[in-house]
Amino acid sequence: MKSVAVVGASLAGLSAARALRTQGYDGRLVIVGDEPHRPYDRPPLSKEFLAGQVAESDLVLEADGEELGAEWLLGARAVGLDRVDRAIRLADGRTVRADGVVVATGASARALPGGHGLQGVHVLRTLDDARALREDLARGGRLVVIGGGFIGAEVASTARGLGLEVTVVEAAPTALAGPLGTAMGELVSALHADHGVRLLCGVGVQALSGDSGEGGRVRAVLLQDGRRLPADTVVVGVGARPCVEWLEGSGVVLENGVRCDAAGATNVPGVVAVGDCAAWYDPAVGAHRRVEHWTGARERPAAAVTTLLSGGATVPEPSRPPYFWSDQYDVRIQFAGCAAGADSVAIEEGAADDRSFLAVYRPGDRLVAVLGVDRTRPFMRLRKQLATEAAQKAGSR
Repeated sequence: MKSVAVVGASLAGLSAARALRTQGYDGRLVIVGDEPHRPYDRPPLSKEFLAGQVAESDLVLEADGEELGAEWLLGARAVGLDRVDRAIRLADGRTVRADGVVVATGASARALPGGHGLQGVHVLRTLDDARALREDLARGGRLVVIGGGFIGAEVASTARGLGLEVTVVEAAPTALAGPLGTAMGELVSALHADHGVRLLCGVGVQALSGDSGEGGRVRAVLLQDGRRLPADTVVVGVGARPCVEWLEGSGVVLENGVRCDAAGATNVPGVVAVGDCAAWYDPAVGAHRRVEHWTGARERPAAAVTTLLSGGATVPEPSRPPYFWSDQYDVRIQFAGCAAGADSVAIEEGAADDRSFLAVYRPGDRLVAVLGVDRTRPFMRLRKQLATEAAQKAGSR
């Protein structure tokens, strides 16, 4: 393999480029990114950066003096892939040809229908999003966050720390029930009430209301039950969609992202996928799913690169169970595994009322997930146990 193109210049793409060099690849390496920025760290965007505690220079992911020997094509959006010629078409008319392709185009924030054109309505996914939101939060006033997931919760926590009046609206009956399950979702989302943030669950948003005329500012969020929430700023955090439209018609199978096996290989030889756009097969749940977390974007590219360079002949180590963390109201929340595979969850250390506890998820007596709320050391111990058990299960297949 003489040339490899990595399409996507965020953490997953950078990790893939690093893995290529670490694993001995010394050929041509092209990194294509649709943003004009060099790779930067996204988790601080909803926390320290939004609060003004870190500068943009603190977000840089590349080490001082790091040299990957790559050609960087930034501000260049991929619009198509010819699987026969291994040709990546860019929006500016250029074409990049490569023997191997790493798809790392990530995901984009879902917008709320009807919010277009109003000033003060934000999503938060990119550095440019964070810049704009930080400027609006500096105005103070009333913030309405639509979506009670982790991004929404982190923005609410940051804004509350900045002195804003904050309301979080979640359409589901319980916030965070998707990743954590109903019982633990209720306990963790109670952090909002502890810190004076209003949480409204089980109600959807009907529309956004604002000043008339082009470029008017948002003034309220109208709920489906008829309530009207005054708002000076609105943040929409209703999930993300994988950026895979550019692969339509290429022959690469798309199914809630790029469908991959457990080592990142797609159905097209010489094409692998990593990061938020990739739906890897997860042996633990017996299904394909996207893992939209920092740790997965950092760790999994090494396995995908092994698959790419060996043509699938070398089987990489099994991926560790998904892991993520969230900092809210000075509380560290950590989760590993998959709650959907459990039929019971129990707090084994600490107490929910103290907002410091360790909860384990099990089907029968088997560990499938662990949640730590301000319990970092015991959490890491059980996370290691979870990874060991998952590797043993994968090895027995």
